[in-house]
Amino acid sequence: MGLTRWIILLAVSVGALFADNWPQWRGPRFDGSSAEKGLPVKWGPSENIAWKVAMPSRSGATPIIWGDHIFLNVAAEGKLHLWALDRRDGAIRWQRHLGDGDHMMRKQNMSSPSPVTDGKFVWVMTGTGILKCFDFAGKEIWARDIEKEYGKFGLNWGYASSPLLDEGSLYVQVIHGMKTKEPSYVLKIEGATGKNIWRVERPTAAIMESPDSYTTPVLAKVGARKELIIAGGDVLTGHDPATGKELWRGGGFNPDNNPFQRIIASPVVAGDQIYAPTRVRPLIAYRAGGQGDVTGSHQLWQFTNGPDVPTPAVDGDYLYVVNDRGVLYVVDRKTGKEIYGGQRLRTGTYSASPVIADGKVFITNEDGVAVVFKTGPKFELVSENEMQEYTLSSVAVSQGQIFLRTTGHLYCIGKKP
Repeated sequence: MGLTRWIILLAVSVGALFADNWPQWRGPRFDGSSAEKGLPVKWGPSENIAWKVAMPSRSGATPIIWGDHIFLNVAAEGKLHLWALDRRDGAIRWQRHLGDGDHMMRKQNMSSPSPVTDGKFVWVMTGTGILKCFDFAGKEIWARDIEKEYGKFGLNWGYASSPLLDEGSLYVQVIHGMKTKEPSYVLKIEGATGKNIWRVERPTAAIMESPDSYTTPVLAKVGARKELIIAGGDVLTGHDPATGKELWRGGGFNPDNNPFQRIIASPVVAGDQIYAPTRVRPLIAYRAGGQGDVTGSHQLWQFTNGPDVPTPAVDGDYLYVVNDRGVLYVVDRKTGKEIYGGQRLRTGTYSASPVIADGKVFITNEDGVAVVFKTGPKFELVSENEMQEYTLSSVAVSQGQIFLRTTGHLYCIGKKP
């Protein structure tokens, strides 16, 4: 092999080694951020598009990317499927049936939970409770029906929580109560076999719709100790990942006991701090750790302009909060001090969550307008990119490209690999 060719191959290999995958809904760091650089900032339906693939319907599920594989939870004609695409050209490698019974519940269908992968297997949950594991060749490894095992999901607007993967195990939460008297619970499942490691119930005093949680779990670390963080039912709880035992519980999320205080936006972790939204107000920062009721001892600050649907994103200094109307607030993540606020993005309804990469924040509204602005203490708009298709899903970024899912298409934005 010639020296020049060897250097080129080495550069490509090193670049691939340090390029981020997007293995789950909130990305490689669990917080909506990525180390990717050189991402495109300007695109349109026929501008800066490497390829696009037609989608049969809407979905709130984010594309999941590992190497040359893209995985999608897809609803079509009453059925639910897992699609595997080739990220190089968007070709469908395989499709696998997950289950029947897809239906609409307000703006979402039963494909809302995002898949999760470790590079060897991919796991996917449906809003109807089907949980399956496949290898990268599309072979089904195992399957479960969570609703059949533990009762129908009782959320007012349909189940939408994504599984969390850590160290070969899945964490699946079912936090509900509006349409059921069955208890809420959390599962830890062995990824390779699908067997329960534990199942714990999670009680709440929340009333009417307030027990319903559409959030996804997250992990926090305090020293050498990991904690599984669950938001919903008017409280934030930390659990021992080994046993599921509840270690601590923090309140303050529903001071007026609002019967409709369901939670959609997921908690986000940076360091030992947890940023937990509720239905707009209050967003509360908690310090992880502790025992028992930590409402007084571990609550750090509150913010009254939190989101409803979009989950915030966090970088080293700031928490970026976008509400449903596209109004942006940036706060110091350690103190809760508002750096700037009331900054209106392009008018529209925002259901997707912001993503941080390459010194910028990317967020798309339901009209398909993707807004890009710079991170930091001062608002600086970079671009507004109109795709002209209804959009619920948050973007994913990987290997210098952006993946945007609309009702009509999955777009790969940026240079062809």
